[in-house]
Amino acid sequence: MRSLRHFDLNLLLVFEALMRERHVTRAAEKLHLSQPALSHALKRLREALDDPLLVRTGNGLQPTPRALALLPVVQQALALLQAGLAPPESFTPATSTRRFTLATTDYFEEVMYPAFLSQLLTYAPEISFSIELITPDVLSDALEQRQVDMVVGLDSQSALPTGVIQTPWMDEALVCLAAADNDGVGEALTIEQFARQPHVELADISGLLPSSIENCLAQHQLSRRVISKNLNYIAAARVVSLTDAIMTLPRQMAERFITMLPVRIVVPPQELPALNMTLIQHGLYANDPAIAWLANELTAFAKRFGR
Repeated sequence: MRSLRHFDLNLLLVFEALMRERHVTRAAEKLHLSQPALSHALKRLREALDDPLLVRTGNGLQPTPRALALLPVVQQALALLQAGLAPPESFTPATSTRRFTLATTDYFEEVMYPAFLSQLLTYAPEISFSIELITPDVLSDALEQRQVDMVVGLDSQSALPTGVIQTPWMDEALVCLAAADNDGVGEALTIEQFARQPHVELADISGLLPSSIENCLAQHQLSRRVISKNLNYIAAARVVSLTDAIMTLPRQMAERFITMLPVRIVVPPQELPALNMTLIQHGLYANDPAIAWLANELTAFAKRFGR
């Protein structure tokens, strides 16, 4: 044989079966081939290796020294190929010690994560998590380099690099928050009233979030004044509680603040879009059983959690 490129690797299966069975008919049955097809394959093997390989004797087919020397090499190669082509091992949460790294929004970490982790630990007691902020490097590099396993809660309208996979996860209505003693804001706001209020909002440190509120206002030839951009919801809510400003945030986050601070929920303009949150992972690891399990758990939890 002059080159592996000219050798039909399927013949290795034929060789191994013939060496194991030492019988053409039985080897053909094992490989689900006809006897003539196997005989033809044996002929091709002999020509390729320039050796008879199996010789008929009074004790049936017997291997030549070349065949005996080749057998362990072929068996090892086939075993390596079989292992390499096998599907990845399934993920077993009950015994896994996997540590997942999630890049998340304030909403997920504050509102959902504690209950989600508590639930998982009942049937995956050895897993653990690291929570990180969604920064500009997360989607461009960290997902691809497996420094982050998944991005949780980013808005569906966010600009994404190639190679990542985004799937719908959870929708949440937006509401407004105002100080309890803010007499300038009623129980509900029209789009015009909303635009006239001073606003507090979260700073987009990821650089990825679209300005859905600005876009909505622009469609109505309106704009707003943002007096403070904060890094997290709790700081923003505290600013609201001490000023005449309002902020727009997911409803379940707002419901937590009204028990913590002197603030109240205000019905927002009906024109404001809902928050459509997603799960994002890198396409390189889409078939990782652990990541698939985590995505399924997050999706199931969101369905039970949403109201």
